[in-house]
Amino acid sequence: MSLLAKYQQPDASGRIQHVTPESAGWRYVGFDAYQLKKGQTLTLESGDKELCLVLVAGLASVKTRNAEFPGIGKRMSPFERTPPYSVYVPHGDKVEVVADSDLELAVCNAPGSGNLPARLIAPADVGVEQRGKGRNKRLVHNILPDDKPADSLLVVEVYTDEGDTSSYPSHKHDQENSEHETYLEETYYHRFNPEQGFAMQRVYTDDRSLDECMAAYNRDVVTVPRGYHPVATLAGYDNYYLNVMAGPVRLWKFTWEKDHAWVNSEEYPRSK
Repeated sequence: MSLLAKYQQPDASGRIQHVTPESAGWRYVGFDAYQLKKGQTLTLESGDKELCLVLVAGLASVKTRNAEFPGIGKRMSPFERTPPYSVYVPHGDKVEVVADSDLELAVCNAPGSGNLPARLIAPADVGVEQRGKGRNKRLVHNILPDDKPADSLLVVEVYTDEGDTSSYPSHKHDQENSEHETYLEETYYHRFNPEQGFAMQRVYTDDRSLDECMAAYNRDVVTVPRGYHPVATLAGYDNYYLNVMAGPVRLWKFTWEKDHAWVNSEEYPRSK
């Protein structure tokens, strides 16, 4: 089973990516991406899933059974590097999205079971942080972290400058019932500036029973069922990715690969 889902031209609904637990061979995470034209309407039923709708680029009006969020959105490209507008939709709900401009919309989903209401996640609600140092710097927007209410979903977006690495030093979160890490499936929705760029992403385990390296291009999705999953950008191309994670415990707890953990230490960057 391939871990790389290539970008597809928009179908009649505007969908360009469709990852389900069945297609990914796992249990929790689903991910869809849409490119909608101005005035186009998208209607979704959440069913037994909770949803997080992320406006990657563009403007929209969003309505659920019990809430309305008209005229949301600000950034017209993710590379404006401002936090996005998002909408949380609980299970058993219906949502209608009207594109108020050309719209790139991500629909993240995972099992839902609670009684949370639909809510707007505005840019001011998004935690912004810089991580790393040296050639391992990145900008992080915490859209739906584990200290904000949801049943299963964790959602974050990350910016990595040309020539830098992220999701690094290599780390993993694939153990259940461990005091050191949680089991979290994960998707990466990649974007590039300029758009013809690509990055290299490797997904691998300690015993190398899984060891794949992929060239992810614009609007491709990489699925991470287990193991380490670093991303390396190439000169000339800045990278954005939207991460969706979910598992049996809604907590992001991971372990570093021992060989590369030193990159977190005072030894790095090493003196020249």
